Amino acid sequence: MTKIAIFGVGLIGGSLALSFKSKPGVTVIGHSNNPASVEKYMKREVVDYATTSFDEAAEGADFIFLCGPVSSLEPYLEKLSKLTLKPGCIVTDVGSTKASVSACAERLNLGGAVFIGGHPMAGKEKSGVEAATSHLFENAFYVLTPSEGTPQEAYDRLAELLEWTRAHLIKVEPKHHDEIVGAISHLPHIIAVALVNQVAKYNEADELYSDLAAGGFRDITRIASSDPIIWRDILINNKEVMLRLLQDWNREVASFVRLLETGDAEGIEREFASANRFRGSLPERRKGVIHSFYDIYVDVPDHPGIIGQITTLLGNHRVNLSNIQIIESREDIPGVLRLSFKEEHHMDKALELLKKDYAVHV
Repeated sequence: MTKIAIFGVGLIGGSLALSFKSKPGVTVIGHSNNPASVEKYMKREVVDYATTSFDEAAEGADFIFLCGPVSSLEPYLEKLSKLTLKPGCIVTDVGSTKASVSACAERLNLGGAVFIGGHPMAGKEKSGVEAATSHLFENAFYVLTPSEGTPQEAYDRLAELLEWTRAHLIKVEPKHHDEIVGAISHLPHIIAVALVNQVAKYNEADELYSDLAAGGFRDITRIASSDPIIWRDILINNKEVMLRLLQDWNREVASFVRLLETGDAEGIEREFASANRFRGSLPERRKGVIHSFYDIYVDVPDHPGIIGQITTLLGNHRVNLSNIQIIESREDIPGVLRLSFKEEHHMDKALELLKKDYAVHV
């Protein structure tokens, strides 16, 4: 029997637990310091057994997943270093920064255990074990960051286990991981926060800013609503990388300032064209570190009950609609509905159903 211990059974830890429970010969143990959380894990049947005892959860484990916030990972490793772990035990984490936790694991003595950093690049708008699902990681990238001294046999065992998540595994050096994720995730979060705070200051003198920001501005800055404590820890942990990235960002902004100051219309056009080309080359509908929303737009006539007809059609076919917005609806002029879905397959099913009777745009 393979024992898997998961410390922190929230969205990520709970989704891992549900993925592993389908594997024959596996027992999944959940840990929390909070007795109410332990009771919730068991009630929702996310794990086979849960405990508030750190030692009990780790004892005899073949795999240990550390699924707490970034700030908790090194304290977890320090506690594990004081225990006698099962020889060959693999300890891994799910943090979005890898260099510091990997360096910590190398400094500590984990006995016969092996640490391999990990980062499943998937998430949801909702958090907590209530949002956990065995499908969370399907088609997402799951990054593993072994050190140079990691035994190949240990890496292969972890990779074999993670196949049950149906994620795409990729091996990256820890510092390289932090540089890439810093650019594609951490920096966008900083930019979104700075932009929202800038507009909020303007809004103090003129509330028309918030009135007109309700549409596209709200959508493109949604990551500014991310958990402040989690992001405080991530950015401080990845400080050196972020300082370099912000210096590069300042140069990009300064370049646009010069283009505007000199009235360089062709230069502005080149910048937009260059960004358009690169963005167009990016893979579509792939789960990533910033999770996607799936929206479609439906032209509808201004008839009584039309919205009910559409939502009923989707509901009857078990399509999970997460949000609906009436963008325009005036007499004798077709209105536009924006339908939002949190999973790609629900969007695809809605497209299939609605295109028979409506003009649908993605």
